[in-house]
Amino acid sequence: MRPGETVIEVGPGHGSLTELLLDRGAQVIAIEKDRELAEQLRVRVSGVGCQVVTGDALKVDWHELYSRHLTPDTRHRLKIVGNIPYYITSPLIDKALTPPLPDRIVFLVQAEVADRIAAKPGGKIYGALSVGVQAVARVEKLFNVAAGAFRPPPRVRSTVIRLTPLVEPLVRPEEVPAFRAFVTTCFSKRRKQLKNAVLGLNEADLKALDFDPRVRPERLPAAAFVRGDISMIVDMSVSGPVARDFRGLDVSRKLDTLRA
Repeated sequence: MRPGETVIEVGPGHGSLTELLLDRGAQVIAIEKDRELAEQLRVRVSGVGCQVVTGDALKVDWHELYSRHLTPDTRHRLKIVGNIPYYITSPLIDKALTPPLPDRIVFLVQAEVADRIAAKPGGKIYGALSVGVQAVARVEKLFNVAAGAFRPPPRVRSTVIRLTPLVEPLVRPEEVPAFRAFVTTCFSKRRKQLKNAVLGLNEADLKALDFDPRVRPERLPAAAFVRGDISMIVDMSVSGPVARDFRGLDVSRKLDTLRA
């Protein structure tokens, strides 16, 4: 963190992390849903480079806040941090990874979720969440946080993760929703071979698309899901608006970004 950089903090609570960020010279936009906590923090940090916004982080437009911040960071892209509510971890990560992408994201999450996000192919916890995030960002588990660090202490373990958006993501921004839907379809029957997991495609179809029909989805790295004419796959395996979203998209690129 460099002095002058702008950070959006999700769920500042009593402001412990907020004050640390301010001490390091960051410009902070803190989004707090609890009105009482937001007002208390606003009083504490008034006039010291922090804008406190009262609202639901899932509903507030982060990029609009950033664009009209009094001291916008013109040298570096936005950073996003937060000790986020565990029950909305996935939606908040999805939002944080919505273009225009930030420079990096650092979240404190439930350790079990961190393990799933960072999981490698072949393991029991590797799944649609792993692929969805790893297709657009590099995932790092930084360190664990003991339950005693919280008041009241939670019943689950916590881990700090860092997500760094890839310079060349495996899928383009307009492809992400449909890509995630296709991956979710594959993992809905994670223990079955692809020929039985993806309805509407037979062995010949999968081979034509450069897939091994005998492999299980849980053994494929994120890059392996981006191959062949996936618009065809989705047309045949995912119905409704998602399939329509995929039609015409060029996702035949085979990128090896994650291997770098």
